[in-house]
Amino acid sequence: MKKSDTFFLVHNYNTVPKELIEYCNDYLIIECSDDGKTPDELKAAGYNFIHVENTGHNLTSYFHYFIDNYDNLPEHIALLKGNIIGRHVSKEFFDRIYNNNWFTYIYQDKKMWERYKKGGDETSIASLLSEEDYMELNSSWYMNQSHAYRYFYNMDDFYRFVYKDPVIPRYCEFSPGGCYIISREQVLKNSKTFYKNLNTLMEYRKEVNFPAEAYLVERLMPWIFTSRYEVNPWMEDEEEFAKMLEKCEQSVERYRAWNSLRLKKIRLLLGQKAPVFLKA
Repeated sequence: MKKSDTFFLVHNYNTVPKELIEYCNDYLIIECSDDGKTPDELKAAGYNFIHVENTGHNLTSYFHYFIDNYDNLPEHIALLKGNIIGRHVSKEFFDRIYNNNWFTYIYQDKKMWERYKKGGDETSIASLLSEEDYMELNSSWYMNQSHAYRYFYNMDDFYRFVYKDPVIPRYCEFSPGGCYIISREQVLKNSKTFYKNLNTLMEYRKEVNFPAEAYLVERLMPWIFTSRYEVNPWMEDEEEFAKMLEKCEQSVERYRAWNSLRLKKIRLLLGQKAPVFLKA
């Protein structure tokens, strides 16, 4: 097997990614295990790793690396999970794409092909453009599940909060799990402050039950690296960003009050509409 010159940035949780590391010449393991043994196993095996607090997901690990190494990034970076082979992709698929030096969605789930292909389950919110190109109806369904939100309650408002006057898509196209191959230039199209501010949205609660806003950032990832939309000014200013989040939180509280089961039907009968989210 030819080892890749792409830098492997591996978010790791309770596993020793031996098979994955064999694919590359250079890597860093962002270690956040809590099983009481994985860090010792990595150290004993001589792996290059740093330990970080577990935030419940992998995106903050990648963004912290961008911030800390902003002036010395590798030419190409694979954003990976330690258990990606077998969970998000097959080994056969990874063997075909690991050496790519262009933007690549690292996702493949053959079990879902029959359901997501043309002529499959027409009631499904998901679809496939190709084996790795996953699309999901932009319905923000995940914001009403087990992970609580604080600043945003749907994807449309989040698009508008980050970017100036974006097209609000009918579908979100992204890699479930947040794994991609990207270039240095794609990281550098955004500032360090931009990544810091996005991490703020995903780290206000650090636990396995991470903030639902992380789901929004997960679906924004292709835009982060490939779009040419102009970002809103507060995305480049930590103080202004903090002020905007206070307003966002107030908007969310108004929405929660309106959306309460006890009052919503009455308000709809009276012709009242949901409150408009924060306007820039």
